[in-house]
Amino acid sequence: MIQRYTSKDIAPIWSDENRFSVWLKIEILACEAQNKLGLVPNDALENIQKKAKFNVERILEIEETVKHDVIAFLTNVEEYVGDSARYIHFGMTSSDILDTCFAYQCKQAAEIILKKLEKFQQVLAKRAIEFKHTICVGRTHGIHAEPTTFGLKLALWFEECKRNIERMKFAIDEVSVGKINGAVGTFEHISPTVEEYVCEKMGLRPAPVTNQVIQRDRFANLLTTIALAGSFLEKIATEIRHLQRTEVLEAEEYFSKGQKGSSAMPHKKNPIVSEQICGLARLLRSNAMAAVENNALWHERDISHSSVERVIFPDSTILIDYLLNKTISLVENLVVHEERMKENLDLTKGLIYSQKLLLKLAEKGIPRQEAYYIVQDSAMLTWKENIHFLNALLENQKLMNILTKEEIEALFKHDEIFKNVDYIFKRLRIE
Repeated sequence: MIQRYTSKDIAPIWSDENRFSVWLKIEILACEAQNKLGLVPNDALENIQKKAKFNVERILEIEETVKHDVIAFLTNVEEYVGDSARYIHFGMTSSDILDTCFAYQCKQAAEIILKKLEKFQQVLAKRAIEFKHTICVGRTHGIHAEPTTFGLKLALWFEECKRNIERMKFAIDEVSVGKINGAVGTFEHISPTVEEYVCEKMGLRPAPVTNQVIQRDRFANLLTTIALAGSFLEKIATEIRHLQRTEVLEAEEYFSKGQKGSSAMPHKKNPIVSEQICGLARLLRSNAMAAVENNALWHERDISHSSVERVIFPDSTILIDYLLNKTISLVENLVVHEERMKENLDLTKGLIYSQKLLLKLAEKGIPRQEAYYIVQDSAMLTWKENIHFLNALLENQKLMNILTKEEIEALFKHDEIFKNVDYIFKRLRIE
């Protein structure tokens, strides 16, 4: 199956129609600012404001000849405006509109992504509360460790989502800059007040200093932020894939009526959404690397970055939006098997309580290393003989010389796992 992804929210931002609309807005704002300086006559400004428009097909047709997108755009606008067009783009260079527009588009897209991250955080909070006290085994290196709760898994994701939100806010702030300062950023042919006026009207800040372009570290930061968000979604999807394995089956993707898992095996229910998330997250990382490599340009500017950006920014912003939609639905509809979680707690026949025993021996004054060996001997016997850990401990004479049977049996309870869960949730402010 060919995986296709799109975003009805973000895809229009990168369309030719939107891009040229923003270009036109920037050019008209610049004319307004120049009018305030007395450089554009009132009648010319009124004519520009009234008649300036464009036609996408005509621009592309002109570009076939001139091989320059901004010139093609300005030529088409002139066809509508007439003689007053000589005041359009006055003292400006192509990157003034290209980069200001690009920053504006990045801001538009990133603000949508931010809202999706905030929505996802709410979903995680809701499900974390739902399973706050649902006990399950914790795993390290894929091996049973000690009990935890499924709610704490979700709380962990909730907190990371919060960090992704904060990173995205910073990335939006850093990319929300414009530049209208001429061919190499010196304002030789245009007043800084024009830049200030245009940026204010666009909801941007003037970049404090540029050469011909806004520096690419700002944009690279956005894509690395998106890549990190993608790796976060991949982390969740990877965990769900593991939990859906037949041998584990503690949670699984929702399987809708009429859905089929395999062309050959009718019994199959595969974690296909989680696998899609894991695969597509790789693209975000590769795009982020390309954005980082765009930072080093020749002197005041070359164009080695621009062709790359026309691919990686629409691709990454659309893709992360798609992945967020997928992951939100995945977690909202995740099927959780609480009884299976309880069953899996006993798979290792009580070995998950080994640390409690170790600490109990320490309380009795036994040196840690000696206590470790005492407990480990019984643990290895459990692995080898496939007997319950409790029985192995009761047969351990060294241990029985230190603890009573009642003291040992009391350690095979998991009530204490819950005692600080509320504290953690309170610290995370999950309500």
